[in-house]
Amino acid sequence: MTNYKALYVEEVGEKEFVKSIKELPLTHLPDNDLLIDVHYSSLNFKDAMSAHGNKGITKSYPHTPGIDAAGVVISDKSGTYTKGDHVLVFGYDLGMNTPGGLGQRIAIPANWAVMCPHGLTLRESMIYGTGGLTAALCIEKLERMGATPEHGNVAVTGATGGVGSVSIALLAKLGYQVTAFSGKPEQSEKLKALGANEVLHRDVINEIGKRPIGKPLWANGIDTLGGDYLANLLKQIIPGGSVSACGLASSMDIPTNVFPFITRGVSLLGVDSVQIPLAAKQHIWDRVATDMKLDNLDQFCEEITLEQVPEYLDKFINGSVVGRYLVNLQ
Repeated sequence: MTNYKALYVEEVGEKEFVKSIKELPLTHLPDNDLLIDVHYSSLNFKDAMSAHGNKGITKSYPHTPGIDAAGVVISDKSGTYTKGDHVLVFGYDLGMNTPGGLGQRIAIPANWAVMCPHGLTLRESMIYGTGGLTAALCIEKLERMGATPEHGNVAVTGATGGVGSVSIALLAKLGYQVTAFSGKPEQSEKLKALGANEVLHRDVINEIGKRPIGKPLWANGIDTLGGDYLANLLKQIIPGGSVSACGLASSMDIPTNVFPFITRGVSLLGVDSVQIPLAAKQHIWDRVATDMKLDNLDQFCEEITLEQVPEYLDKFINGSVVGRYLVNLQ
């Protein structure tokens, strides 16, 4: 194959960007060691921001977004991988300023990839994708702080999103009770089917208002929203509990105070899936393939084609995302 198909985002005017599917020559890719035939990718909020011209994500255009990819090695000049190896890529600069996984080919440094673990197919890995791996990292952070199912309910905000929905399912599999918060009440039964014990409107978190601290209600939390939701969630965590923060769908700011930290010993845990060491990425993938592997994975995603990607990326911008979107590039 001398050409490949990819999402192509072009800047056609000031703050005006156009998304299309184009056939591109392999010479369009950077001269990196590892060339991969991409079988699957997934859609993430960061992909939508890149596709809509967010210069904080992608500095120059035209560009192919896609912050994760699962595929088969075509060649590796570094000698790290062998032709035919099944590999996974997420994080680092993929899909930001390096052509990403929403193209049938990627060329990356070899140290951006990990082997797809035994017990997980390329397709399954991208049902999890960056969102699912972030969910797993959030739970592992809570575990490292001593969280166990016996401590009580775990609150999950942004429950219908990619990170939130997989977090619910993973927590339920590991034996935790889950309180899911969502602004989409019509999705309540779906969230309960994923494993949530109760579903509340996300604004319930903010009923505390401006009070510096509230009644301790949840043992731990996973927050994908930021802003007032994260601030007020922290105020309602039981003493010694923790909140893993991994998103800013509501706001990048945290309008909070020190009371939860100095009167209850609550911990705020930052979770990053981009720059963590390669060994940590391999470790979390290995957990996803074993004790964190979910049954009936298809229920967590909608599979789409590359041609459908432009339309589906708009869902992230207009707030109509439900679950995860798996992109079949074959």
